[in-house]
Amino acid sequence: MTDLRHYQTVKDFSLQGCIPSDQGTWLGRAWLPADQSPLGVAGPVVITVRQNSVLALTDHYLTIADVLADSNAVQTMNNAQGHLIGSLSEILDNSVFYHRAPLLSDQTKPVLLSPNDIQSLKACGVTFAASMLERVIEERALGDPTKAEAIRAMVHETVGDIGSIVPGSDQAMALKQQLIEQGMWSQYLEVGIGPDVEVFTKGQPMSAIACGQELGILATSQWNNPEPEIALLINAQGQCLGAALANDVNLRDYEGRSALLLGKAKDQNGASPIGPLFRLFDADFTLGDAMNAEITLTITGEDGFVSQGANIMSQISRTPEDIIKQVCNSSHQYPDGITMMLGTMFAPTDDRHEPGMGFTHEIGDRVEISTPKLGKLVNWVNHCHQIPRWQYGINELMNFICDVKLKQSA
Repeated sequence: MTDLRHYQTVKDFSLQGCIPSDQGTWLGRAWLPADQSPLGVAGPVVITVRQNSVLALTDHYLTIADVLADSNAVQTMNNAQGHLIGSLSEILDNSVFYHRAPLLSDQTKPVLLSPNDIQSLKACGVTFAASMLERVIEERALGDPTKAEAIRAMVHETVGDIGSIVPGSDQAMALKQQLIEQGMWSQYLEVGIGPDVEVFTKGQPMSAIACGQELGILATSQWNNPEPEIALLINAQGQCLGAALANDVNLRDYEGRSALLLGKAKDQNGASPIGPLFRLFDADFTLGDAMNAEITLTITGEDGFVSQGANIMSQISRTPEDIIKQVCNSSHQYPDGITMMLGTMFAPTDDRHEPGMGFTHEIGDRVEISTPKLGKLVNWVNHCHQIPRWQYGINELMNFICDVKLKQSA
């Protein structure tokens, strides 16, 4: 097993400062051992953060789905006294992967969990012109990174600047016809500039990982990358309650070989980091603020490699309202809500090894995704089979809630 604790990318690195707790209404989850839980039962609790204090909101909510069902969630959270479970500094320190127990049931200190729970976990593809062209390049390279650079130049020359085209517009349809005639049409261009948005299932409810944990890539993947994104928290009525940072980890070689391998390219153990917490929309932080954010990505490798870039949310091709309307409507419902990653304009392409080979992750990479109003999401790269198995699912959560109800009624 690859133990990252002694890697230079891990040593002396702290999660302190990942949550700007002096501002905002914060929503998340933490795991509490039984002797530290106000419920008296070990398990996940809904939390908020005020200054340097982490408070359990167990008097009001047992799940994030309960929060989504509350039409006055921001007011409820701000007025709630809560139960102090520890300082934010302490819990951030506990939450680094090498301080965590492999099994949550063995955890002796409070740690952060991903801030979503039983919501459907969705992600959007090709919602930015730049990422749309990268998907076309993957498709034409058939997952072979050695061909990517030459294909990238050819695609940009043929397609040109399409960043200003409104998906589904007459201009977009005219470009589609032109590209079909030139033999350049692609399924990715179809969802990039066509009327229908690409929204796929990124992972299962409860499968996302928290800030500080190891993220997973398949050992068989030779071409993969992080995708720095905004994730929206959406209720059953299609209303956005808040936003968090997310990483839509992607295996480019698998998806490039066939779009039918999207599930394998996207849904693996540890492939959905979200956090550190959701910031709820209020007078000081709105959906507009989230959609104008600059999401910074920094990758630091054990080999000394450093890559940086940014996802400029204002350059998204579709509005979040349009995306949500296509997903949550009279034809398709989500009673427990949705956590939805909105896509990215940036994925690293700079050469890491040989010229023309582009970027791929190496074990031990530290991935930092940040923006001032949402904080910083930090994870370390390892192989999927080397990180803790996902074992706490919906059935365990149901058992936990039953135990809590029994204890409360006793």
